[in-house]
Amino acid sequence: MKEIKVVVIDPVGLHARPATVAVNAASKFKSEVKVAYKERSVNMKSIMGVMSLGIPTQSEITITCDGEDEDVAIQTIEEILKTQKVIG
Repeated sequence: MKEIKVVVIDPVGLHARPATVAVNAASKFKSEVKVAYKERSVNMKSIMGVMSLGIPTQSEITITCDGEDEDVAIQTIEEILKTQKVIG
């Protein structure tokens, strides 16, 4: 299992547009991908799950990947969130 902790820097938090990009990226991998915030963890392949967390700016979130392609999955998702300027 791979895990990263990152801080959301987008002034609006993890809102619909970047969340959709992240969900689409996570959905391409076989590994189980989860995002956790305030002791709640949801499947990062579910837009409703990610949006239900209501992640505001300056929040620390934890992204975990567990499975056969976990290394590539976590690296790709981190890069996409940085490109979208969601995380620093």
